[in-house]
Amino acid sequence: MARKGGSKQKKMNARVDFTPMVDMIMLLVTFFMLCTTLLKPQTMEITMPSDKDDIKQENKSQVQTDEAITIIIDKDNKIYYFEGKQHEAKLQETAYGKEGIRKVLLKKNLNAAQKVAKLKTEMQAKFTSNPLQAEKNKQYYKEQLSKIKNADGTPTAIIKPSDASTYVNLIDVLDEMQNCYIGKYVIDKVNDTDRAMVKEQLGRDLE
Repeated sequence: MARKGGSKQKKMNARVDFTPMVDMIMLLVTFFMLCTTLLKPQTMEITMPSDKDDIKQENKSQVQTDEAITIIIDKDNKIYYFEGKQHEAKLQETAYGKEGIRKVLLKKNLNAAQKVAKLKTEMQAKFTSNPLQAEKNKQYYKEQLSKIKNADGTPTAIIKPSDASTYVNLIDVLDEMQNCYIGKYVIDKVNDTDRAMVKEQLGRDLE
């Protein structure tokens, strides 16, 4: 005779284990923290000319020496430069990149480039896995690099973008200031003397 009533089934409690999610969250937090650090904006110090004519002329007379180099940025990716005082200089055309304006600037600033190379070798010898000492070494490198870039005898660059030049061209030239360890540079406006110089020596109209 069959037994009345069905057998009782055991009830299973369904439970989701969220423990692995903790590890995933920690990884995500670490990832975003690193990204935030890497994406920290880098600032560039730029010395702009004063609006006062008397101060501007005084500053110009101080930098227009044999140590100065003036860079004129023109349209269509054209770039010119001359060294020293304008009335004594020969205007030359070059290009962007390591075989162009960078080569010119490194030759002009060869002494500083050699000192920076020596400083980098020194820092490689001081490499350490100690975070505190590594930070001290980093600060030391920044201080020494700043001294080299702004020392007496290093060239001063006068950057003059024309109205027809592009913002990208200006940024490229500013990047070369960092690549060539030039710490003293100003951005100035193209004037009538610059236009006459380009017209006379290169036979082009500077806008």
